[in-house]
Amino acid sequence: MAVINILDKNTIDQIAAGEVVERPLNVVKELTENAIDSNATSITVEIKDGGSSLIRVTDNGSGIPKTEIKKAFMRHATSKIVNAADLLKLSSLGFRGEALSSISAVSYVECITKPHDELLGLRYVIEGSREIEFQEIGAPDGTTFIVKDLFFNVPARKKFLKSNQTEGSYITDLMEHLALSTPDISYKYIVNNKEIFNTSGNGDLKEVIYRIYGKEISDSVLDINIENDLFKAHGFIGKPEINRSSRVNETLFVNGRYVQCDVLLKAVEEGYKNFLMQHKFPFVVIHFDINPSWIDVNVHPSKMEIRLQNAKEIYDLVVENINARLANISLIPSVKLEDEVLIDEKPTKGPEFFETNRIRLNDNADIKPLSIKNIDDNQAKSVKVIGPLKITRPTLDEATSNIIKQKEIIDIESTSQLSLFDADFLSEDAKPSYEILGQIFKTYWLIAFEDKLFFMDQHAAHEKVKYERILKQVKEKSILTQNVNPPIIINLTGKQCGIVTEYTDMFNNLGINVEDFGLGAVAIRSMPLDLYGCNEKEFFLRLLDEIIENPLKGSYDVILEKIASMACKAAVKGNTKMNMDEVKALLDELMTLDNPYNCPHGRPTIFSMSKYEIEKKFKRIVN
Repeated sequence: MAVINILDKNTIDQIAAGEVVERPLNVVKELTENAIDSNATSITVEIKDGGSSLIRVTDNGSGIPKTEIKKAFMRHATSKIVNAADLLKLSSLGFRGEALSSISAVSYVECITKPHDELLGLRYVIEGSREIEFQEIGAPDGTTFIVKDLFFNVPARKKFLKSNQTEGSYITDLMEHLALSTPDISYKYIVNNKEIFNTSGNGDLKEVIYRIYGKEISDSVLDINIENDLFKAHGFIGKPEINRSSRVNETLFVNGRYVQCDVLLKAVEEGYKNFLMQHKFPFVVIHFDINPSWIDVNVHPSKMEIRLQNAKEIYDLVVENINARLANISLIPSVKLEDEVLIDEKPTKGPEFFETNRIRLNDNADIKPLSIKNIDDNQAKSVKVIGPLKITRPTLDEATSNIIKQKEIIDIESTSQLSLFDADFLSEDAKPSYEILGQIFKTYWLIAFEDKLFFMDQHAAHEKVKYERILKQVKEKSILTQNVNPPIIINLTGKQCGIVTEYTDMFNNLGINVEDFGLGAVAIRSMPLDLYGCNEKEFFLRLLDEIIENPLKGSYDVILEKIASMACKAAVKGNTKMNMDEVKALLDELMTLDNPYNCPHGRPTIFSMSKYEIEKKFKRIVN
């Protein structure tokens, strides 16, 4: 039998550090979350060389008392919980008590801290788990952690770090999430002596979105508020035109913590289903408040993955509310103008290193207009809109020509007036006023209405009309069916057979007559008329698979969507000639829909261009 060794403290600490501190990101996360838990209202984070050479986190929080500072660096020492029962009602970001011990085991750590009610602060230096200095010094209220030479004593770990730029990007992503999670805290983030962003801490989530993502995104978000017996949610969701090919802009917080929760992510995406194209993902920043006893946060050491009780109920409510919020606004994309904004060139100051926090809002700051088109992305993140957006109203030059020139500046109430367009276009009242001009490229129709020119995609519009029509027939149980003769025999797996047995009555009510054929097979004897000849076998197997793969969505909704989606294949295609009467009938029916702006796959049915923009393109208006 092999000899069993009792490991020394240094080895134990380095093994523990390997579990908690994989890269500089983990250090910044632990220290910044501790600053948040200390009730700080202002936090400054600085990194150099991707965090490998320097990480400095300064806050104006409660500080660490003299009697507690050494205990804070011990393993499993924490102020967040007392026993296992507290894990079921966590409200803090950290709780395991391993962070400081693990960080100090693989780096040089200097902690300067002072509680608000103490006259002097403390400086505690620890290197590779060895105490170097412990002394009283003059210091500001709050705490500063300085971490240098990460993994200096674990060269193998340091060798596997990625480039400084990549490691730094991980930290930048974290800092953005922290700023969005706590808009009531002022954050200042510095990389290699360059300020990346600075938030005011005034509690305005939209202002944080502006600082991080820039004007274009902040101008195109909608507020959302949900409140019921299961949870509360508030935040902003982007209009469908703000989309990405990945989930990078889906930012969800549960009880203040940034999380990856499949239930919530799928619910958000399902809420956008009728507004986005397939494989496109929305921009959302949503805070959820959920009873902590319904959440398991201890699923993964990173504490980012969580499990929820009442998942199905929460899923349904999120889908319903997001869908309703998007359906209640006009979503016809419009060409945007280049606007002027007033900006504050003196961003809010965060806590300076080793200085008392002195955040002052300068109400008399010098302000000058700056065209947004001259601001690059980095600049846009560091400016603050402090007044109403301003646009120019052209007037006819009375001197010599018919060129329109900029002569006056007017205030408008909000930027939404630039990105929303006339919602009356798709209404009965608009019918006498719009003019169908004609078809171009055998696919798109031009329609004039008031001072806008609208472009309609005939395939997307007809697809949406048919989609809504079929859904209505199914829900009202008025769908027409066609007998399949001879019947189609399909062999199924055990799980598929179970779904058929469970939902046979539902299939029959929806026009899909399915009977047991014995030996794990079923016979399809009728189908909805609009689906006849659509490769019924493939359709039915896909339907069963989607019911199995999407239990949260609900089998009935899956069936309705699949039937309607298949029926849409009969919609008029692009590159097809339509006459004026046909397009008028299509436009009239489009007006009756709840959401006429997007086809079932999320593509826009219509977009517009203003008369003003057209005149700009022809240089009849000059700035």
